[in-house]
Amino acid sequence: MAPRNKENTGSGSKKGTKSFKQVAFVDTESSEEDYRQKRDKNNQAVKKSRVKSRQRTEETMERVQKLKTENDMLVEKIKILSKELGFLKDLFLAHAGSSQNVNIEGIDLESLLSDTNSLMDDK
Repeated sequence: MAPRNKENTGSGSKKGTKSFKQVAFVDTESSEEDYRQKRDKNNQAVKKSRVKSRQRTEETMERVQKLKTENDMLVEKIKILSKELGFLKDLFLAHAGSSQNVNIEGIDLESLLSDTNSLMDDK
């Protein structure tokens, strides 16, 4: 013989027992709470991930800008050094190509090189 269900007996009080509907409601409520907690946790993780992503993007853009500035300075320095090298080559060729001694005392090297030095000091 199958055990009797207290709900069906009609006798005695129902203290300490929950009906199937009450248990299902509690389970549904706790699963909704679990779902809400999981969603909240996921939403926080997504926000944190997006903030980190934005921060990495900003850092990358700052680095790109810094490297562009540095590159421009280096290009300018190359131009200055190329000018200086050309001047020194011309000076050497003029000196080496002449059959007489070239007197460089009359040439103001400081003023010729000052243009390039002043540009390099600005950097």
